[in-house]
Amino acid sequence: MSDFSLSFDGKDGGTIRVDADISMVSPEQCTFKVSEPLYPEHSAHFSGKDQSQGSPLVDKLFDLDNINDILVANDKLTLNLKSGTWEDTVPKIGAIIHGVLTSDEAPVSDAVTSAMLPSDEVRNLVQKVLDDMINPAVASHGGFVNLLAVTDNNVVLEFGGGCQGCGMANVTLKYGVERTIREHVPGVGEILDSTDHATGVNPYYK
Repeated sequence: MSDFSLSFDGKDGGTIRVDADISMVSPEQCTFKVSEPLYPEHSAHFSGKDQSQGSPLVDKLFDLDNINDILVANDKLTLNLKSGTWEDTVPKIGAIIHGVLTSDEAPVSDAVTSAMLPSDEVRNLVQKVLDDMINPAVASHGGFVNLLAVTDNNVVLEFGGGCQGCGMANVTLKYGVERTIREHVPGVGEILDSTDHATGVNPYYK
């Protein structure tokens, strides 16, 4: 069951539904599942308004002043809060989602899509980060992280050795591996582990 559920009148007389789930691992993170696509068949991560390239959804979210970063992936929106509470912020985010979906503008601009790195370049850059920074660090715990797949700018990782089955693996992904990859490969969209992908949490939007 979602932590918050919102409904709005859609542009063509339908209903826009937004279900928001706060992460149990990272309470400052919340994922919004929307009944209509925000960025169809694409994903993009934004760490500041200067990266929006005129995207109405991104600009309006950063205008709230308490949003730390934004991941838009097809019909999902994952946000990290830097201040305030989700109870106060969720209604504002719902209103923004409703506003952009009922406008004549695309929530994410075409310029963001055009600027995306080719998959091969994303793969090479992520692999370098794994080889040079991440794997030397996790090797001290008997673990390793493999790059399984890159589709467009979305990355699927496999945790092995000491990381496999570890209760802290998800925390490691979110707070360590993901942060390091995004810092050095800013064009990356979603970063998924192989368990999430295999169970269909987000199997390439299919």
